[in-house]
Amino acid sequence: MTREPLEKYGLDRAESPDDSAVPFTLDQLGCRGRSVRLSDSLHRIISAHDYPAPVARVLGEAVLLAALIGSSLKIDGRFILQTRTDGPVNMIVVDLDAPDGLRGYARYDETALEKLAGSNPDTATLLGSGSLAMTIDQGPHTERYQGIVAITGEGLETAAHHYFGQSEQILTAVRLAVAEHSIRGRDGIRWRAGGMMVQFLPETGAKPEGADHDMPAGGTKEDTRSARNDPDNWVEAKALFSTLSDEELVDPDLSSERLLFRLFNEKGVRVFEPLPLVARCTCSAERTEAMLLNSFSAQERADMTVDGEIEIVCEFCSTRYYFNPNQFETEE
Repeated sequence: MTREPLEKYGLDRAESPDDSAVPFTLDQLGCRGRSVRLSDSLHRIISAHDYPAPVARVLGEAVLLAALIGSSLKIDGRFILQTRTDGPVNMIVVDLDAPDGLRGYARYDETALEKLAGSNPDTATLLGSGSLAMTIDQGPHTERYQGIVAITGEGLETAAHHYFGQSEQILTAVRLAVAEHSIRGRDGIRWRAGGMMVQFLPETGAKPEGADHDMPAGGTKEDTRSARNDPDNWVEAKALFSTLSDEELVDPDLSSERLLFRLFNEKGVRVFEPLPLVARCTCSAERTEAMLLNSFSAQERADMTVDGEIEIVCEFCSTRYYFNPNQFETEE
């Protein structure tokens, strides 16, 4: 099959690879957004645990949502997405360690999940009701910014819409798709995901300190000031956005640029340089040792000791760390 050259749309670079976020603007509609493709990074995060497929799929959506939002924030620090709900998947935590490191894990109720076996439950069913929190942590000596929105028997896409409408007061549309697929020449089934977020540029609006919600990488403040904020433009942007299919979002042969030009080429879409995303856990032996020393008493460490050693397993990447409990006696 012949692939249409994208130079005709003004693309003067190679198409972005998987595991990247591509910022874009829709100049004629006063909108901007992100398109994200995850492959190896997502598979590494999911395969660190033996998750049942429904749990892996929900975690994949959460990682994708964190990548869409977190990669748009101009911060040094971490963007943290966390759910606490009463459904079979009762907690998800995803970190984006700026600018590009992703990690995440999910907790689930095996008994509740077994009751859904064979029903192909959707994300709303797996999550149930509870809350979605998004936190910007810029490190010591800075105040955390956190927004919380209720999850009321709906999926992460709907929760994200509510979050931006309530906490940020920005009209936002989000699409998330996660799927298993096989790669020619590679063994087994692998996870991949694709998502897109589009937002209507507001005239004004409060923003958390350190965040730039107005422009993607490569944009200018002049773009924001000249954006056409006619409400009909948002209606048109949403109508075009609604034509996205899950198959398009996870198609390994359809780059973000190719999909964006397919959707919006008549509406002045401009794409910017892709931002890489990788699976990277921030755990280490040194940090784990410090946690044991500073957060647990000698008695608590003694209670953790089995066969003369303390074993700590990272909840994110499943790396195991082993310590001699006697080493802490000389450090206290």
